Amino acid sequence: MKLAIIIILVAASVSFAQSNSQKAQIEVEVLAVLTRQSQDWNRGDVDGFMSGYWNSPDLVFASGDKVTKGWQATLDNYKKTYNSKAAMGTLSFTDLEINVLSREICVVVGSWSLKRESDNPKGKFTLIFRRFKEGWRIIHDHTS
Repeated sequence: MKLAIIIILVAASVSFAQSNSQKAQIEVEVLAVLTRQSQDWNRGDVDGFMSGYWNSPDLVFASGDKVTKGWQATLDNYKKTYNSKAAMGTLSFTDLEINVLSREICVVVGSWSLKRESDNPKGKFTLIFRRFKEGWRIIHDHTS
């Protein structure tokens, strides 16, 4: 009986370690998406920045009092609002909290800021990521 309990405890601890390892790997992969997005943004590459989003009409982007549905509409809004490198400024993400809900879904809460010549807007965001065969993508973005 004692041997059976020891085997169960060892198996459970190995399973837990794998879960922590998987969680850590997901966090690394999601952080890589956000890092790539900020690098693309800071080069003035809105199209590259948008590669972190799910290219679907079901993408949801909420900001202020407006909700935009769809990848193309979100891209169009970004290009209209940030139509030059000066308007884009330098983007940074901080205070990131990555919450892995499953192997397929992750929620990220954080802060964003832009450094531009004339101002320094900033705010908070909540992103829902989903894993697709091509990698992690933002499926829902609520930015203030």
